[in-house]
Amino acid sequence: MSGAFDDWMKTVQAASENDLSGFLPAATAVPTKLHAAMRYALLGGGKRVRPLLVYAAGALFGADAATLSRAAAAVEMIHAYSLVHDDMPCMDDDELRRGKPTVHVAYDEAAALLVGDALQSQAFLVLSEAASIPAARQVAMLRLLAHASGSAGMCGGQAIDLDSVGLSLTLEQLEQMHQLKTGALLRASVVLGALAGKDLDDNELAALNVYARAIGLAFQVVDDVLDATADSATLGKTAGKDAADNKPTYVSILGLEPSRALAEKLRLDAHAALAPFGEKALRLRELADLIVQRKA
Repeated sequence: MSGAFDDWMKTVQAASENDLSGFLPAATAVPTKLHAAMRYALLGGGKRVRPLLVYAAGALFGADAATLSRAAAAVEMIHAYSLVHDDMPCMDDDELRRGKPTVHVAYDEAAALLVGDALQSQAFLVLSEAASIPAARQVAMLRLLAHASGSAGMCGGQAIDLDSVGLSLTLEQLEQMHQLKTGALLRASVVLGALAGKDLDDNELAALNVYARAIGLAFQVVDDVLDATADSATLGKTAGKDAADNKPTYVSILGLEPSRALAEKLRLDAHAALAPFGEKALRLRELADLIVQRKA
């Protein structure tokens, strides 16, 4: 990665952290336990891939910073809520997230459930208060985030994941699951960033959809590779858990090296999809590289 990209990434990550803090209730506001737990779940950790995608896509179409900050915060709140719920004993039952105890461990299960619920509501509140875009486009952005989060997106993918433990899935079934569980929210990040700048024509939306599909799958393929090869300290979460839980993964179906090759192919597919945008899509291309070449 270039120094310019690293600088841009750190700037966006720091801005996102500051914005997220500002968009949350204070920890001292009643109910204090819930608000403190929300801040614990959302702040001080994570790669902020989704906000980075929002800002990179927004750069294509001259989106203003205020709208981007709200779109980025909203999608990251949805992501964080999903992690809190995923980690609970009734789901993936994990005790480590982003290098620290999961919310139900640091607080309790009821608090974790409410944190997820509250972060989901807060996401839509934050996005609904973006004041500098036309109302029709704002409604489209809210609808996009809702669709990506629900049973036809992230929640649906998680449901399939839970129902697939111990089963033998085909590669096509695995891809469908992850296009919902991981890919839908990554696509939403890209399109939200673009919509923060303008209404999209069919060609622009199609190109962004191809890019988002490629990076969404690549993200999960790399996750599966890292789960099989990295340690918990590196990952910031429990390593080897997919195999221990007998979950189908790209590594279990394809093998380690073919999975790495698939991730690289998807990286190149993502680059190709951005060709119509030229140099304006540099940050999106660099994020595709980051997603595939990351070590944690």
